[in-house]
Amino acid sequence: MSIGRYGQERGSVGPFLGGLAVGLLAGPFLAFWAGWAVTTGTVEAKVEDALVSVQAAICAARARADAGDPSKLDYDARFDLAEKWSAMPGQDPGSVDPGVKIACAEKLS
Repeated sequence: MSIGRYGQERGSVGPFLGGLAVGLLAGPFLAFWAGWAVTTGTVEAKVEDALVSVQAAICAARARADAGDPSKLDYDARFDLAEKWSAMPGQDPGSVDPGVKIACAEKLS
C-alpha cells in the first residue's frame, strides 16, 4: 500500500464504507424524525387546512354581509349563521366539511 497525503494509507476503504452505511441508515431516519421529508400525508393535510381556512374566510365575509355584526350573537346563533353560509356557490349544502362550519363560526366571533 502506498502512503497518501497526511500519512494515511490509500486503499483502506473500511472507514469509508462504515460511514457510508451509517449515513444511509441514519439519514432518512433523521430526516423523517425532524420533519424535513415531505410525504403525501403531510401535503394532503396542509392542502386540506388551507382549503378550510379559505372557505371559512369566504363564509365569514358572506355571513357578515347578511347579518351585520355577528359578534353580538351567541355561539349557537353564529354556528347557525355559519352553517347557512358555509356552502360554496355550486356546492351541495350537505357536503360541507364540518371544519369549515366551525372555523367560520370562530371567525364570526
